[in-house]
Amino acid sequence: MDNIIIRLARPEDAAALVNIYSYYILNTAVTYEYEVPSTEEFAARISRVLEKYPYLIAQRGDEVLGYAYAGTFIARAAADWNAEVSVYIKHTARGLGLGRRLYETLENILREQGIVNLAAAIAAPDGLEDEYLTRDSLKFHRRMGYEFAGEFKKNGYKFGRWYNLVWMEKHIGEHDVYMLRPKTLDEVRDIIAEKYGIV
Repeated sequence: MDNIIIRLARPEDAAALVNIYSYYILNTAVTYEYEVPSTEEFAARISRVLEKYPYLIAQRGDEVLGYAYAGTFIARAAADWNAEVSVYIKHTARGLGLGRRLYETLENILREQGIVNLAAAIAAPDGLEDEYLTRDSLKFHRRMGYEFAGEFKKNGYKFGRWYNLVWMEKHIGEHDVYMLRPKTLDEVRDIIAEKYGIV
């Protein structure tokens, strides 16, 4: 793990991230997407996230091993202190603790921005696990301190089967009576570079 760095993603990382994500699209129900996005589309997604939130990469040498990012959770002013989070690890690099390291770094940056609530939408089997979906992501989020918030039954249809969608939440800041407006990623870049070495 010592030779793995965490850094901010750039649009030019899109091909490497699509390579990771495509496995989950084509072989699992972890994501509800059917079609692998183009590199151009994925680069645009990265750019949109970075307008406000962190998009992180775990990298060893030239190899990208995983990524995590935050996004808008409810696009209304009163929900600005919330963010939805996601993480994907290269399927051949699971079990190295990369998910934890990415999420912990993501949470540190979001805290600096003034975000206090995190939400994660997690696909879950409707009954028994199968070859497309386990409960591993639910277990991971519980280990990371997330708590069950709700579940939509038979919410996603993929591979001829119905899957549920579980929402989990985690509080990472104080819920004060007076809250400062959260900062954008650009507003905290110097801070996260100095405190966490993230550039």
